Amino acid sequence: MEDSKNVIFGRNPVVEAIKGNREIEKLYVSKTAGGNIAKIIKMARDRNIIVSTADSNTLDKLSDGKNHQGVVAVCSVYKYCEIDDILSFAKAKNEKPFLLLLDGITDTHNLGAIIRTAEAFGVHGIIIPRRRAAGVNSTVVKTSAGATEYVKIAKVSNINIAIKKLKEEGIWIVGSSIDSKTDFDKADYTLPIAIVIGSEGEGMAELTQKNCDFIVKIPMTGRINSLNASVAASLMMFEVVRQRNK
Repeated sequence: MEDSKNVIFGRNPVVEAIKGNREIEKLYVSKTAGGNIAKIIKMARDRNIIVSTADSNTLDKLSDGKNHQGVVAVCSVYKYCEIDDILSFAKAKNEKPFLLLLDGITDTHNLGAIIRTAEAFGVHGIIIPRRRAAGVNSTVVKTSAGATEYVKIAKVSNINIAIKKLKEEGIWIVGSSIDSKTDFDKADYTLPIAIVIGSEGEGMAELTQKNCDFIVKIPMTGRINSLNASVAASLMMFEVVRQRNK
């Protein structure tokens, strides 16, 4: 169950939260709700908020048994930044940008582990999509061991538009695929770099892969030909630090 302090319920409070651009991770609506619920759903979708139908038991649990009127909004525990904030942070440190782009990480434990490792390796910021991906919630905060307090995270409507912006800023985009012929330690990470980590099950989306400047692979000799997303991210982040500290 979501942390109750991050939940808004009731039709008017939810409408005001949407109007006020509150960072909402997901909107839950009753399967049988009527009245102005369609208007609330449209407002949410116009702002790229994920909308999910739920039964009464789920809504009761989310609202701690209070009068939810068929709608519950789960809000972020984290204040997201903009991509420009991440780039400004790197510039202020007089360092070449080092970013992560997470293309559809849905497991909150994976996201928390990636954030924890990113903080340890000096990543300037992480970019995640608004839809079909995990956001920073209480589980992520806990799994990150508090690293969410120190890592800048931007949430964007479209990963590929974010990639285009980074390229315009002179940042090279590196993705990974088991089909690549180039081992991950052969890329030049001394350049301004953004590493793309694909989703747990499907990897990078096809369009995201096409927009990468380099595609590399992590060589494996075992029978299982894929790594957990947070482990793959850790290996690639370590290689960036290794090359930059030669």
